[in-house]
Amino acid sequence: MTQPTLLRGERLRTALALAASGVPVLPLRAGKVPFGNCRHCTGNACGGRPNMKTPGPCTCPAPCHGWAAATTDPNIVSSGTWHRAWVSASAVAYHPGGAGLTVVDLDDADAITWARTTLPATRTVSTTRGEHWIYLGAMQSANAVRPGVDIKSTMAYARWLGPGTGTITALPDAVRALTAKTPSPARTAPQAVTVPAPVGDGPCPHRTPTYLARGLAMAEQRITQATTTGVHATVYRTFLAVLAKHGRCGCLTDTHITRLFTAAQTKGETPRHCTDAWANARTALGL
Repeated sequence: MTQPTLLRGERLRTALALAASGVPVLPLRAGKVPFGNCRHCTGNACGGRPNMKTPGPCTCPAPCHGWAAATTDPNIVSSGTWHRAWVSASAVAYHPGGAGLTVVDLDDADAITWARTTLPATRTVSTTRGEHWIYLGAMQSANAVRPGVDIKSTMAYARWLGPGTGTITALPDAVRALTAKTPSPARTAPQAVTVPAPVGDGPCPHRTPTYLARGLAMAEQRITQATTTGVHATVYRTFLAVLAKHGRCGCLTDTHITRLFTAAQTKGETPRHCTDAWANARTALGL
């Protein structure tokens, strides 16, 4: 059953059935776009991107932040807020990466021909323009990895267009290789940015310096591994997480902050973006 034939009640029933099977779902409005930001996040105050496809780290009850709104909780899917969304939704979507899946989105006949001659057979689902090839295994998402081909897995959503045909197979290296980047030219050395460290007066919960050192290393790694399209949101979420853990007791120093800013600038963030993300994170936490 394709999406255009689903009635309002059927969309909700489909969503509940998918959630029960462990597939995170969310409603889409016309144009395959997630529902708009809720009033608590007006102007993307949560750090989300303007197109609403990249979420910020908020806890809104409404399905308003793209793939991150997807859930398997039936109580949320059928809640009053979500029920109203299903009434006006035009499609059911799901988060492939959240279900441990990868969708190779083939947009035209040439892309389908390429897949049939290059990729191992797997479950396929017909779309309005081409096919979705679904593999077992998650990976980073990317658009336009080759003409007419997108990868939808982690931090992305795809329309649910039915169970498809064929036996699902393991995600092959040939698909993972599609997102491999060629080394980019050397970037300009990160600029020095002076940002006052948050001054906290609360009790310090950290027993050893190792706790903070490990947290900073993990934060740097998270920024370093961010995708090009998702670096803004990743930097903000990372800054928010670090401040939530270490911003109230005064553990953070200028040296720690410089490490985070340097990692962000190495990924292409400007000093201004770093400063804004840090300030927004402090504001969100009331620091």
